[in-house]
Amino acid sequence: MAFPPNAAKLAAYRSTSVHAGVDAADSHRLIVMMMDGALERIATARGLMQHGGGAGKAELLHRAVAIVDELRNSLNFKAGGELAVNLDSLYEYMCQRLMQANASNKPEWLDEVTRLLAEVRSAWLALPQARPQMQPR
Repeated sequence: MAFPPNAAKLAAYRSTSVHAGVDAADSHRLIVMMMDGALERIATARGLMQHGGGAGKAELLHRAVAIVDELRNSLNFKAGGELAVNLDSLYEYMCQRLMQANASNKPEWLDEVTRLLAEVRSAWLALPQARPQMQPR
């Protein structure tokens, strides 16, 4: 697999851009960034799966599983109640499905996880963001 001549520079730019975004993001935005990162890795892995990129596909799916697992770890069961329990089960299912898709080379299973995660992302974006309280002057 040949990389473009400026691939290292592009990777460095992306890394700097992501780190800057994380530093400036609130917790609501961080969750969206994590979901976007998982969706991006799944989409790239799907392309590799269809074109025979086995090792790269496995690494991307491993990273996607790690991100979804981190989303699971960020759940607040005390505040989230039944919704948090349901999301925990859904995230666990997504991780299992990603690992199964990797082992069985089934892109349609990646499509299923993409659809589920995109639905969760849409619902998350519909939630009002926590706003800093205005200080009286």
